[in-house]
Amino acid sequence: MADITKFLDKEFEQKEFADLADAPVDAIAGVSKADAEALKSALGIKTIRDLASNKYVLWAQAITTFADHSKPKG
Repeated sequence: MADITKFLDKEFEQKEFADLADAPVDAIAGVSKADAEALKSALGIKTIRDLASNKYVLWAQAITTFADHSKPKG
């Protein structure tokens, strides 16, 4: 299995995936408490699950997936 601990703050490295999904978004390495507060204020995102299922994040992923796969082959 892949080591995802490099993507998490130290205190969350040993958590189970089920617990991580409901962890605060600032459990992700590089996301500060201020970033988490901004996400909460702007988009209502409080947890990693909220971030992953946010409609704007999903739309952005879909747009870039379509863009990457609609480039002319050649």
